[in-house]
Amino acid sequence: MDFYNETVMACSKLITNRYSTSFSMGIKSLDKRYHAPIYAIYGFVRFADEIVDTFHNHNKAQLLERFTSETYTAIAEGISLNPVLQSFQLTVNKYKIEHDLIAAFLHSMAMDLELETTNQNSYSEYIYGSAEVVGLMCLRVFCEGDESEYQRLKEPGRRLGAAFQKVNFLRDMQSDFEERGRVYFPGANFHTFDLKTKQEIEADIKADFDAALEGIKQLPAGAKEGVYMAYIYYLALFQKIKKIRPERILKERIRVPDFQKLMLMGLSYAKLKANTL
Repeated sequence: MDFYNETVMACSKLITNRYSTSFSMGIKSLDKRYHAPIYAIYGFVRFADEIVDTFHNHNKAQLLERFTSETYTAIAEGISLNPVLQSFQLTVNKYKIEHDLIAAFLHSMAMDLELETTNQNSYSEYIYGSAEVVGLMCLRVFCEGDESEYQRLKEPGRRLGAAFQKVNFLRDMQSDFEERGRVYFPGANFHTFDLKTKQEIEADIKADFDAALEGIKQLPAGAKEGVYMAYIYYLALFQKIKKIRPERILKERIRVPDFQKLMLMGLSYAKLKANTL
């Protein structure tokens, strides 16, 4: 079993590296004991997201329902022949990740199958399930069974996940609308998206970033570096988006170049070493 488990964990690492250079960089900055479980969480959420976002020539609802059933079976039985689910169930069972977090995540994925617009309630529900709970799953790993620490960091952990997701929504407005017919921000219309609406969204994101930073400062030393690096990357992306006119947001996907990501990694590492966070 050890060789099998090492192999499935390697699969989750490969998925993370192939799909996200920014998260891969952040994970590599974590203490090594966190690498495998965080790769496992990312692999799980990435594949669920793939079902609803890219498998257009297949029955997405059926695939997601099957994936959901196989997820809970894997967790209950402690075994799966699906490498992603095997690595995920190992992490869920070891760190006692709550099933309601998993259920909320899968519910948001199901929402994506029909979602076109949101109101404030459905927006909050979607953000919680698609992003906040992922932050909480990772926090369970970082706290390593320390319940008081988890409860203390739970709110900023949620806010960090929310900030990341909302930045993604701004960055991907064009593709979300043109490829999937979605506009995630409540009350926002793709064809009338203006500076006032953009600034209101940005003020909300800034509040999430500010609240999240206070939690990052209190993370265990082995987790702080990687989470702070992800924070710095998303903050840089957010600052870049803030400088761009709304009409450009609707025409292209805004990116942070790889060379700038490496610079940000160096700067964040220096700040942490100097204890100036």
